[in-house]
Order: sequence, then C-alpha cells, then structure tokens
Amino acid sequence: MNKIYANAEEAIKDIQNNSTIMLGGFGLCGIPENCIAALVKQGTTGLTCISNNAGVDDFGIGLLLQTKQVKKMISSYVGENAEFERQLLQGELEVELLPQGTLATRCMATGYGMPAIFTPAGVGTEVAEGKETREFDGKTYLMEHAFKSDFALVKAWKGDTQGNLIFKATARNFNPLMAMAGKITIAEVEEIVPAGELDPDMIHTPGIYVNRIFKGEGYEKRIEQVTTRPKV
Repeated sequence: MNKIYANAEEAIKDIQNNSTIMLGGFGLCGIPENCIAALVKQGTTGLTCISNNAGVDDFGIGLLLQTKQVKKMISSYVGENAEFERQLLQGELEVELLPQGTLATRCMATGYGMPAIFTPAGVGTEVAEGKETREFDGKTYLMEHAFKSDFALVKAWKGDTQGNLIFKATARNFNPLMAMAGKITIAEVEEIVPAGELDPDMIHTPGIYVNRIFKGEGYEKRIEQVTTRPKV
C-alpha cells in the first residue's frame, strides 16, 4: 500500500464539508501547518475541530476561524484567539470546552477502541451538564464518550515510507494520541526516509495508524508568546 502523497493538497482533498477532524499540537507547537493551509485553500466548511487549542488570530486553526470554515471547536484552551472569542460571543461558533486531561483521555479511548471513560474531572461543574455520572468506591465520576472523527491531521519530525513517525521534543504532545485515534490519519513530516531506516526503539507512532504521509515545507514553527529574561 502506497502511503506517500505529493503534498498537503493531495493528502486532504477528500476532506468534505461538515467533517470532524482532529488536529495535533499544543498551542502552536507541533501543529499540522501544511494541512491547515491546504484546508483554507480548499475552502472546506462546516468543520468540527478537535484540538488542544484554537490557534491564534493569524495562524493555526485561527486561519480556519478567520474564513468561517469551523462550525464547532472541541478544545481545552482557547485564550489566544480574539476571533474565536468574537464568534463565540456572537453565537456563530459552537464550543465544547474540556479539561485537558479529559481531552487527552478521550483521544486515547478512541484509539484503543473504548466507547467511553470515567473521570472525576468536571464533576459538579458546567462540564458535567447533560452527562451521565456514576459512583465508584464512594466517589462520583463523569462518563465521557470517545471521539468520532473522520480524519486526524498530525505533524511529525521524521517519518518513513510505511508511515512510522518520530516526533521531536515537545512537538510530541497530542500528536501520537490523535494519530492513533483518527479513522484516516494524515501525517505531515519534515523528512521522509526509506522503510527500515528509523530505529524501531525511537518510533513514537507505528505506521499501522498512519494512512497518508507527505513531506511538508515552509514550517514557521511560531511561538505564541516569546518571554526572555533581561541580559545581565
């Protein structure tokens, strides 16, 4: 099976309107920049985006928000995006905010084929509204369902022709979980090498989880807020 695609445009071209997509990354670290740009260019609308964050106003998922391509955001942190705030307050955007651990564990449950997980996070808060609770050993837990997504878009440092992936440093974040959870997983990488060249002990995501892979280009790798100490 050939998993190699020429570019982002080819890899995402069958993402249809009203699809649910998972996007790896934490803040702006390790986000699938090329796939997001290709979706903006393609003009796919009505998207439900499952992501740790909503990007910033002019980068990441923020680009999809600017063009009104996102119908719903399922996230745990959205504090850097003024356009996100505007759309939320104006009722133009559906939003489901989750504790970060709940988001991660629901991704993991999806990859493991588990229908739901139980967590104490969110019990007694707005997060629990409309959700089932159960008691275990005298403690109340909230039932959270696994995600149902059509595609997962992830970004890795290096991959091989079979789709095995290595993530670099903190860019590992949500990417392996979402790669495992996607019905169709599309990976963009900085470098593609022949199968067998990667050290098996260094692989973070086995190729069995990856359906498509392409070599990305022009990565900006932005930092949300650069904080440095004064020179002494």
